[in-house]
Amino acid sequence: MMRTAGNPVIRIVDAALHRPTMQHRSSDTEKAILNSLLQRSQSAVYARMQDFQFEMRMREQTLAAAHQLNASGAAFAVFEYSRCNPQYWHREPSGAFRLRRDRSPARALNDIFAQGSLYAFECATAIVIVFYKATLDTIGEEAYNRLFANTFLFHWNVDENLGLTTVRTRQFTPGDSLYFDNPEVNPLMPQWQGENVIFMGGNRYFGHGIGIRSAQEIIMALNAKRAPFAFRSAYLMDQATRPNYASLSQAAAPGGVAHANSASIPSGWPHRALVGNSLYLFA
Repeated sequence: MMRTAGNPVIRIVDAALHRPTMQHRSSDTEKAILNSLLQRSQSAVYARMQDFQFEMRMREQTLAAAHQLNASGAAFAVFEYSRCNPQYWHREPSGAFRLRRDRSPARALNDIFAQGSLYAFECATAIVIVFYKATLDTIGEEAYNRLFANTFLFHWNVDENLGLTTVRTRQFTPGDSLYFDNPEVNPLMPQWQGENVIFMGGNRYFGHGIGIRSAQEIIMALNAKRAPFAFRSAYLMDQATRPNYASLSQAAAPGGVAHANSASIPSGWPHRALVGNSLYLFA
């Protein structure tokens, strides 16, 4: 039975156009992402099947990129002590990395993961790198090089094609970027004023320099860096930062026009109902 009115569902408007290939074997990660989307307080509407597919695929790649960066050997460093591979990047006095004009954006980005020991940066830049890597592994080198030809890595400075936006919410989905705030940080250690993380699902978060930890472990690490006699604990803020998956999907397509891909919806879970041209997914 379909969920009653008022309960959130996922509606995919043009799903009937893709009816012949609507099922595939789902992974545990994909199930976790879908379940999280279905637990939001408001229904989600996707104008095109490929927009839904793109978000699912890129969220999976975001989790994979976080694992890869965590294992890369890249170090944590404040801007003053940041470092990069000069074969691909110019390090600017601010500590930012600017892509060399004679280098491929995709190859330069992959070098961070392949030769991580040559790199050091702070946690916001790390999150941007994860989102770029997820984008590359979702859309491929050709489209990535076209969209991100002038990559500049510095804190939250991102290319407009990524479409990052921050929304106030407590309903997080794996692949979201979240923030643990440390309101009474020791002024001698401002780099511990908070931790930008990727939500990995469950109670796991990736933070550059901290690793993949539980919320409690991250809060304990931040609390250990508070000012003397501080009493306010670090905490997870009610916000999430996400790429604009739909616009990125369209921009990545040839000529900037979205094209129909074969549909790919997990078989057997969640429940579904096809009404006219719309597919409804519900828990």
